[in-house]
Amino acid sequence: MKKLLIKSALVGGKKRDILICGDRIEKIAENIPADGCAAVDAQGITALPAFVDMHVHLREPGFEYKEDIESGSKAAVAGGFSAVCCMPNTKPVTDNKYIVRYIKDRAKEVDLVKVYPIAAVSVGEKGETITEMGKLKEAGAVAFSDDGRPVESAQLMRIALEYAGGLNMPVISHCEDLSLVNDGVMNEGYISTLTGLKGITRASEEVMVARDIVLAEALGARVHIAHISTKGSAQLIREAKARGVKVTCETCPHYFAATDELCKDNDANAKVNPPLREESDRLAMIEAIKDGTVDAIVTDHAPHAKHEKEGGFIGAANGISGIETSFALSYTTLVRSGEITLEKLSELMTVNPAAIVGIECGKLEEGGKADITLVDLDERYKIDKNKFFSKGKNTPFDGREVYGKVRYTLVDGKVKYKAV
Repeated sequence: MKKLLIKSALVGGKKRDILICGDRIEKIAENIPADGCAAVDAQGITALPAFVDMHVHLREPGFEYKEDIESGSKAAVAGGFSAVCCMPNTKPVTDNKYIVRYIKDRAKEVDLVKVYPIAAVSVGEKGETITEMGKLKEAGAVAFSDDGRPVESAQLMRIALEYAGGLNMPVISHCEDLSLVNDGVMNEGYISTLTGLKGITRASEEVMVARDIVLAEALGARVHIAHISTKGSAQLIREAKARGVKVTCETCPHYFAATDELCKDNDANAKVNPPLREESDRLAMIEAIKDGTVDAIVTDHAPHAKHEKEGGFIGAANGISGIETSFALSYTTLVRSGEITLEKLSELMTVNPAAIVGIECGKLEEGGKADITLVDLDERYKIDKNKFFSKGKNTPFDGREVYGKVRYTLVDGKVKYKAV
């Protein structure tokens, strides 16, 4: 079996060699002899378990002009990820076993990152009929969601929570009351007033967060709340956890590294759903990360074609292409600022998301899975959307200075990405 030796990496702040045999870590120690095996020079570079993103949009099948599994996989490994979970709002919707199998087979052909499909809660994401969840699990789905749209019917959500619970799988809820969104395009507040753009009240998110917490509590079921963005959502989840409700949640770098100030110039690259909020919400997301209310940091990677982001906010598509900037934004905003430790960030970006969807992640220990990212934490650079591997160049962070450059990504012990 082929062996690979990572030389002089920083593991827990100490210089160590990492010997990999097949897809497992065989040994971590000082001065391991190479003995003719391939070697990676990681002098001064930090080794971390490769990241797991439980919320991405790979667009295939149906929207390959935005992104496809190959381009999305290239973007993922460039961002330090070894595994991603892709949302079902494809065309056709990922609501049957054939599309689940197609996604898995296509990912194996590409052979870069592990791709785990998330199947729809309702047929066609229409919110009317529950999908055949058991068959979807058998085909390889790891969770259920109608992400991109809310499950508007409380009764349908109740059924979904019960069925998914019986399969020991999470339902990932896109919390949005569409009647309260009411054609809004950005956060309701000072900036929306300033720009004249129609605002979206925080209540549109919080009402549905509250509903799904109530359902989970009544049923004794578990629910995962997607991409929270408001201080009210964080507080609802914090209080529910204190009561013992089986609720977990995620947020994204753009909700703790940016505010609706980015929307002032009518740049639709800052248009996302839920919208960028105000500084008080941004700070609330950081506090929720620090106190354990937030379980996972995800990207909600939502690539779009250039023409879909042109012409200002009103007609533009929602979404940020974020998988290649996630670690750097998170590390710069949270770790270098002293808000959390690097170990905590690793939990949020690897251990916790993997546990929520029930997949194995890399572990920097002997016998552990050799899914590893090597990062130069001291490298300062500017985000350049033109260097993205993703087809989607839609980011409001183009030109922002950050720290933390992914140098290598290993998946199953094989180098899948090496920075030029």
